[in-house]
Amino acid sequence: MKDTDQAGLVVLGGGPGGYTAAFRAADLGLDVVLVEREPTLGGVCLNVGCIPSKALLHVVHVLEQARGLSAQGISFDEPRVELEQLRGWKDSVVGKLTQGLAGLARQRGVRVLQGEGHFVGPHELRVRGTRGEQYLQFEQAIIAVGSRPLRLPMLPDDPRIMDSTAALNLADIPERLLVLGGGIIGLEMAEVYSSLGSRVTIVERTEGLLPSCDRDLVEPLRKHISSRYEALLTSTEVTAVVAEERGLRVSFGNGREPAYFDKLLCAVGRAPNGKTLDVDKAGLAVDTMGFINVDKYQRTELPHIYAIGDVVGGPMLAHKASHEGKVAAEVASGLLVANEAQVIPSVAYTDPEVAWVGLTETQARETGRSYRKASFPWMASGRAWTLGAEQGLSKILVDPKTGVLVGAGIVGPNAGELIAEAALAIEMGLEPAEIALTIHPHPTLSETLAFAAETYGGTLTELYLGGKK
Repeated sequence: MKDTDQAGLVVLGGGPGGYTAAFRAADLGLDVVLVEREPTLGGVCLNVGCIPSKALLHVVHVLEQARGLSAQGISFDEPRVELEQLRGWKDSVVGKLTQGLAGLARQRGVRVLQGEGHFVGPHELRVRGTRGEQYLQFEQAIIAVGSRPLRLPMLPDDPRIMDSTAALNLADIPERLLVLGGGIIGLEMAEVYSSLGSRVTIVERTEGLLPSCDRDLVEPLRKHISSRYEALLTSTEVTAVVAEERGLRVSFGNGREPAYFDKLLCAVGRAPNGKTLDVDKAGLAVDTMGFINVDKYQRTELPHIYAIGDVVGGPMLAHKASHEGKVAAEVASGLLVANEAQVIPSVAYTDPEVAWVGLTETQARETGRSYRKASFPWMASGRAWTLGAEQGLSKILVDPKTGVLVGAGIVGPNAGELIAEAALAIEMGLEPAEIALTIHPHPTLSETLAFAAETYGGTLTELYLGGKK
């Protein structure tokens, strides 16, 4: 006889989307079982992604700020990096948060099973884990299995080639590091290793860094890292990597001479895990990439099975997955809700930070959508000057027909915090004047978004706009 358990709702995956869905469903009275293959909850984001990377970025930002104070007449001796202690602190941050999630699951009565779940039917799951093989019969299910790092097929099997998980382990600080990919993950990890002593080269096959972001927002970042990194190679592809004793011999496709690197970080994107669950045995289909199609209620083609997060497409971001997780849990509980989010903000936690939300100028040009733009250069912000951040920029995009805000972008310190106001404004259908007429504290960086709105309305006094309006 097989060991079979019952569940009102089973959630596959304990990442930000999965545990949010499980906790919300439990709060609404459902009997919830959460299946997670790793020993701790939190998924990639908490264990080997967002949280550990931000912990390390905080440390290196402090390092760079200390080094930059020499221009203000304050100098420090070069700091000594105790790599083992730094790893330990990073792991302790993750450990405290994972313990917190385990406690929240117990408080809510969510049963957690460690193991890999596979469908054996539309209402049954097989879980293989530390307790052997177990079967779960369920009334409803939420698929939240996330994604995994892509690995280029031409890369050899060599421990000197890292994905983002291995890079966060900080086994050592290589003298020369090659980062494949100029997206958010590649840029953030490049900054960590550069600040800790590596000579970094970034290779990006498209024309610029952060391809989905507008060029005026990326430019301050590009200037900053161009002066710090060994090389920044855009419109460039790696054609071959050969593992040799002296290092990784890397060949490039644009006639550039081959070069040797001590380590290589592959950060070229992520692939959904939709093909890992045997969903066909439940009667579900996945596309060739591994994505699962859902409607605005997060329902799959089977109305009792939902899917959320990276596995359903769209930006692979933790906050998107969490939002979708709540929607799925509430629909499964019988509430009349739907996923009607207008925008999803994106943030690169680099130095300087880059954040954007809603329509971008790049998207507008590609789709032929009309827009009006207003921007405020931080060169005119007193607070920015006190922070040495005068190269920053805040901008808004407005629909010329309706007059409402449809997009915004910010580059500079704390851009990721500042962009939330713009996201709320877009969700609420606000016009620039409603932001401009909201009194912002002074002197702050938050003013810069209001100043961009004032620029749009012609009421700005921080700069001369050229006449009466």
